[in-house]
Amino acid sequence: MIKYALPDSVKLPESILELSEHLGFSRLEDAKWAWFELAGSVLSHYLVNQQKRFNVLLNWFYRDLGFRQREDYFSSDAADLGTCLISRQGNSTTLATVLKLLAKQLDLELELIFLPGHTVLRSNIDGSSKFIDPLNGKELNRKMLHAFVRGELGNHAPLKSSYFKAASNKRLMSRMMHEQKAGCIVSNQFEQALECCNLLLEWHSDDAHLNRERAFVAEQLGCIKMAKEDLEHFVEQSPHDPVTELVKIQLQELNDTTETYH
Repeated sequence: MIKYALPDSVKLPESILELSEHLGFSRLEDAKWAWFELAGSVLSHYLVNQQKRFNVLLNWFYRDLGFRQREDYFSSDAADLGTCLISRQGNSTTLATVLKLLAKQLDLELELIFLPGHTVLRSNIDGSSKFIDPLNGKELNRKMLHAFVRGELGNHAPLKSSYFKAASNKRLMSRMMHEQKAGCIVSNQFEQALECCNLLLEWHSDDAHLNRERAFVAEQLGCIKMAKEDLEHFVEQSPHDPVTELVKIQLQELNDTTETYH
């Protein structure tokens, strides 16, 4: 892959669409034209009353345009913003992002909230804060929000106040790269998964768990030297992590593995 430099300041949707093309998920021009069409069409739904404007937006987005959850929900396609714009299908993060961008065209402010395993939208209209599930546009109460967290982390996981901090554009781009990486691993697209790991480590160089993930991907590609170096880094940086002893066993096994040259 051609060297791609992560932008210091993420511009939506341009930065993410450029990254999508770099990773080979969607063509930049096709995605941009899909966005331009949506951004122009949504302006016809501008109403004076904010709440009515928001309700009309949701109706138009889900019923008229047919945006919906992608059937292969954990795929790289579902996690790709460009593919979501073109196919009108995605996961909670990509759908939430498109809806947030369209709301901005109507002078409506929506915030992305990253719960473990699920992205939700928060609207603040007329002093009232509401949470919306981007998969279907329905309102979520606190019990439903907690259910997402428990479904991802276990029944005893608390609903932490830190989860409700509005996501920045940089956090959004990182989230999408993590989800694209996971989708690539599921579908054995290891070269793209490796590039996702490389880019994430540019922004989060102190996250040793990313090194461990990259080691797994590198091993699938036969890049044993890289895998060993990443695992050694993980052991050095995380000596008290519960998985460190398992990582040491992986390192011993890699010592007996032959390098594959690409």
